[in-house]
Amino acid sequence: MLKRERVIEILEKSGVLLQGHFLLTSGRHSSQYMQCAQILQYPEYTEEIARGLAEDFRNDQIDVVIGPAMGGIIIAYELARQLKAKNLFAERENGKMTLRRGFIIPEGTRVLVAEDVITTGGSVREVIDIVKEQGGEVVGVAVLVDRSNGQINFDTKLSAALTTEVISYEEETCPLCKEGKIPAVKPGSRKI
Repeated sequence: MLKRERVIEILEKSGVLLQGHFLLTSGRHSSQYMQCAQILQYPEYTEEIARGLAEDFRNDQIDVVIGPAMGGIIIAYELARQLKAKNLFAERENGKMTLRRGFIIPEGTRVLVAEDVITTGGSVREVIDIVKEQGGEVVGVAVLVDRSNGQINFDTKLSAALTTEVISYEEETCPLCKEGKIPAVKPGSRKI
């Protein structure tokens, strides 16, 4: 089992877990930001974390690992490799998550859904719906980071390399704004 301290170390080294003063998409402020895609540029870290996640599903006889595009594609692939399973991905077409490119999930297939990060779990729920519509059995969900702090329930086993809550504040109550030492930065507005 991969220890929380090691996961945090990997996330910091790979530039996923950032410290500073961030203006989030919601308009709230935070001293932390997670850019989960950053880890995927380091195969050795992705493999190590996926190995830890795969251990939680090693005895579940997984036939297929599927992830939503874009964030879930690489982690799903690596989990499938670790579990010696088939790998698929779902993608949006006309705003709806779907299987394309000739991908199918035969009835009775045991499926693991993989994602890089969950906050509300919306994309994962859409993929779960696809699996069920195709007649597959959702055996579990594996994610790199669960930002809901364990609050999301997919009605199946959930394994996260890191479960955390990114604490955020309204601008008026933000302690970093009150200190005035670090200006708020909107992720994506500079190279981070």
